[in-house]
Formats: sequence, C-alpha cells, structure tokens
Amino acid sequence: MIRLLVIVFYIFITTQVTAYADSPPRSNPVPGGVTILTLAPSASANGTAPRAYYNGERVMVLRNGERWQAVVGIPLLSTPGTHTLQVEAGDKTLTQLSFAVRDKQYASQHITLKDQRKVEPTPDDLVRIERETAEIKRALGLWTDQDDIPTGFALPVQGEPSNSFGFRRFFNDQPRKPHSGMDISAAQGAPIHAPAPGTVIATGDYFFNGNTIFIDHGQGLITMYCHLSRISVEPGQTVQRGDTIGAVGMTGRATGPHLHWGVSLNRTQVDPSLFVQ
Repeated sequence: MIRLLVIVFYIFITTQVTAYADSPPRSNPVPGGVTILTLAPSASANGTAPRAYYNGERVMVLRNGERWQAVVGIPLLSTPGTHTLQVEAGDKTLTQLSFAVRDKQYASQHITLKDQRKVEPTPDDLVRIERETAEIKRALGLWTDQDDIPTGFALPVQGEPSNSFGFRRFFNDQPRKPHSGMDISAAQGAPIHAPAPGTVIATGDYFFNGNTIFIDHGQGLITMYCHLSRISVEPGQTVQRGDTIGAVGMTGRATGPHLHWGVSLNRTQVDPSLFVQ
C-alpha cells in the first residue's frame, strides 16, 4: 500500500527573506550536477524574491548576502553547451540568464540479477510500474515555499558511499537508464537518519525501489531513500537532522543490502555528493 500525503498550498508574493540555512551545495555545471547563478539586482523588486524557471520548471531561489541566487539542478541527459534560465522579477519583468553546461562522461556498470523479472517485468508488473512511476513523479515534483532551506546534508547512513551516480547501467547486459542516486553499502538493518530537517511527504513499497521514503526540504528539494528493510516514519511527519527514518535493506531491485539515496532539485535527479557537508 502506497501512502501519499497530499499537500495543498497557496502561492503568494512575500517580503520574507528566504536564505540558505547552511552552506550551499557545491556548484558543478555538468549533466547531473548543480549550478548556482547570481541574479542581477534588478531581478528583485520591492525586496521580494524573484522567480526562476529552467526547462519550464520552477527553480530554487535563495538570498546570499545582498544578492539572490538560483540553485539549478541539471538533468543527467542534458546536452553540453549554453542553457537558459528565465527570471521573473517581483514586477513580472522577464529576463534571461545564460549559463554553460560542461560535458561529463560517466562510466558504465554491468550488474547481474538472478530475478529476471527485475530486468524484464511481466505485463502485470508493467501495470504496477506505470502506476508507481506516476506516484514517484508526483512526490519528486512537489513544490513548497519555505524559508531557511537546508542545502547542506549529512550522510544518511554510516557505510561505504559509492561514486556510482550517473553510471550507465546494464542489467544482465541490457541497457537501462543512468543511475540517479548515491549507493551507500551498509549492514542489513543499519539505521538511516534524516540528513537535514524536512517533512515526510510519501512512503511506499515499489517494484524497483522497494521500501521508499520521500522527504521535502522546501523549494523543490526532495530526498529519496530506497531498498529499506523498515520504514519508521509516516507521511506528514516532521523530521530533524539525525532522526532515524528507517533501516537499510535490499527490497526491490537490489543485489545486496545498501541505501540508494537520491536528491531531486527542480524535478531533476542530481548528484547527492554535491550537498554533503
């Protein structure tokens, strides 16, 4: 049973200052990376935060000192070259800001699975996967206006972090989508902790991801925790940095106990290591 908290909110113009609650993520303008763009002073009118959009998706905007900055997630399948950010000032004036995305070549990873269904799902599995994909997209697409965004994370579990983000994956020699998170090897049942304050927005048991938790940190910054053996939180629950949210497992498509940790920014899966303090 998938449990999803539906959040209704009203968007309004505010003069409150939205700022980094701690250090910003590291900028790395490559596919799957993050770029931080300082907006021109004219982008702010009457002290209100400007809005920014990339590929049609709203982007996090935070104050850093006297300037506003856009924190932009770059999709893994982006083409290197010049990209454009649209900026809307408080007076609705629209401007464009260009930025460069550098090329990055990710390694390949070949994984052998004993359960062929996890490589070639049955028709019934495909119906389930389609339903779950829609659920996951809704969770990762949530936007909440929030002050003091926690952009500096602690590792959620004590273990062996991998550098497998972005790897081009082959399951039983069949190509699949690039790996969109950080795998952290840890013992079965090891506690998983919230890396920063947030609100649990959904939990579920998914065909590929297994037992999964989604946490909203504000302004489109969502973290995801997959393959858990146990979920210890409920949708709607507020968590603080260090709170136990679940335990390491190998549910879903996994060859051993580990945590798949994903970070989503403006509906884009980005490299979690850029947020680790």
